[in-house]
Amino acid sequence: MHENQNSAADVTMRVPRPVPPPPADVTLRMPHPFPPPYGESRPIRPRLLWIFLSWALFVVLLVAGVGGFAGGLFSTIGDAAPRTIFSGGQSVNVALDPADKPAIYAAVDQPTDVRCQLGDGADPRVRLTRPAVSQTVSLNGTTWELLFEAGVPEAGTYQLACEGDGVRFGVGRQLAGGALVSGALVGGAIALLALPTVGFLAALIVTIVVLARRSAARRRMA
Repeated sequence: MHENQNSAADVTMRVPRPVPPPPADVTLRMPHPFPPPYGESRPIRPRLLWIFLSWALFVVLLVAGVGGFAGGLFSTIGDAAPRTIFSGGQSVNVALDPADKPAIYAAVDQPTDVRCQLGDGADPRVRLTRPAVSQTVSLNGTTWELLFEAGVPEAGTYQLACEGDGVRFGVGRQLAGGALVSGALVGGAIALLALPTVGFLAALIVTIVVLARRSAARRRMA
């Protein structure tokens, strides 16, 4: 008979060790929840910057309109000022065109008698007439006074002779001539009126629209 090899003394058992309880002073810390996000105030649209820009544009257009009118006025004066200048007692040949409204000017420091003759007197259509209104043109420190309006039948070269002690004569254009008034001066006047008007209306409309929309945005946010 064989003996039982597994004796009671050879049997062993492993019992898991019990987990010791945490020390009394140990506390479990739970992570704190994130605080709820706070609502951020949004800027009111549209911004007031649009009002500033619209009125800045009005100022720019106003300056441009004044500059355009001044430029047209200076251009008109420059076109009317004499270009052919000669002294009293001289005779010159000048190119005249009836479409330019030619005129004879004089620059004198004191009152004196003057006399001018246009052409040789053979053609009655070539004549000098007194202006209906007094006109003066100041350019480069010289004041020119309108003496005669030159009437010619057609464009061409005509002989002009003037006499006057100490007087400078010049051939230019009438300041109130139709070509001058309807050209640069009228264009400058239109610029003076149109540009600032457009700028003002645009700035006014932008201001009203921006303020109205900002007021509506405040009511929605309230």
